Amino acid sequence: MVIAGPAMAADIVIGVPNWPSVNATAHILKVAIEQNLGLEVELQNGTNPIVFEAMDSGAMHVHPEVWMPNQQNLHDTYVTDKGTVTFNANGVEAFQGMCVDKATAEANDIKSIEDLTNPDNAALFDSNGDGQGELWIGAPGWASTNVEKIRAKSYGYDQVFELTEIDETVAYANLDNAIKAGEPWVGFCYTPHYVFALHDMQILEEPAYDAAKWNVLQPTDDPDWLEKSDAGVAWDLAYLHLHFAKSLEDEHPEVATLLSNMKLDTDTVSAMTYALVIEGKEPEAYAQEWVGANEDAVLGWMSE
Repeated sequence: MVIAGPAMAADIVIGVPNWPSVNATAHILKVAIEQNLGLEVELQNGTNPIVFEAMDSGAMHVHPEVWMPNQQNLHDTYVTDKGTVTFNANGVEAFQGMCVDKATAEANDIKSIEDLTNPDNAALFDSNGDGQGELWIGAPGWASTNVEKIRAKSYGYDQVFELTEIDETVAYANLDNAIKAGEPWVGFCYTPHYVFALHDMQILEEPAYDAAKWNVLQPTDDPDWLEKSDAGVAWDLAYLHLHFAKSLEDEHPEVATLLSNMKLDTDTVSAMTYALVIEGKEPEAYAQEWVGANEDAVLGWMSE
């Protein structure tokens, strides 16, 4: 009689939230670590707070793509205060803003975010006939989705638009269908992302970022976060930083070295999202192809 033992846990567990670029990066890390360091790596889905809590407890080891300053409160809690998580200083530059499909923007002279407050413009985006336009502000659970609620309130277009929160895959399928049908679309957009390679999008102009005018609270900070927040200016540039459990420095120093040195740029990460989402490449196969083609870079990440 064979007694089944407990399933062996993987050596390294990477957390994977719900957007395309983090999925690509997670698979590339998995392949790079398994092929070069001979460890077993598992990917687990989880929201930003769940991945940080798991890195703190030791249940997970890596978050491949933390948006800063969006996740500043999680970074402060686990990196600065608790010291259980550390991060890679090589950030990938990222933009966040509001986009309209170019055909609609040009036909209706929509250039700036202020143009969204005009009820006639908002009516263009009313697809269900309820008198309010629909504007996608992001996926449920993204920190940026809450910030987009604050920005809509601050600029005033929350009065003429229904702010929709749906998964990104659905939102961008809606955009795809709208463009094919010649219908208008407006919503949150960001880089690194494939959408700008796929469609002609107009980024709406805004007053420049001003720290003094960016007063943003999250629901975890204050139950009255929306009322107390104000952000009637553009987003500051964001940077995507890999974060990992500090315990890896002792348990798997060679993995910690790779994670500390990994370096990607915006165009590279956008190309990864295009390969997975638009070309439909299988993530693990694509990661193996990418790691093979970028062998020198990967070996460079592993050297002290």
